[in-house]
Amino acid sequence: MPACRMIHEMIRVYDLDRSLKFYDDALGMKEVRRKDKPEGKFTLVYLSDGQSDFELELTYNYDPAQPYDLGTGYGHIAVEVDNLDAAHAEHQAKGYTVGPLKGLGATKDYYFLTDPDGYQIEVMRKK
Repeated sequence: MPACRMIHEMIRVYDLDRSLKFYDDALGMKEVRRKDKPEGKFTLVYLSDGQSDFELELTYNYDPAQPYDLGTGYGHIAVEVDNLDAAHAEHQAKGYTVGPLKGLGATKDYYFLTDPDGYQIEVMRKK
């Protein structure tokens, strides 16, 4: 089997501007390209952390009737930060939905941050 390389994760968003603001403000992710498809009634926006090749694709379907139901199948995406405690405090101060610091052992190595659509983001201490 040939080796593969992860290139992006796609999530559907209800309010594109709100999501762009969140991912920029909370995680420093910037828009790197956009594909507007009015004939298909959707826009794709790709975000990058500026450090890796992996991108987050935000799919905005024009005029959704209501926010998306995430169901029970979605888990989370993960990002790493140099200073976990500072990131946790900053996300709390900005009023985001932030879970407690947790760990699988004696140290607290991660927490969960929730985006405007309810997607979970695991924020992890950089190893």
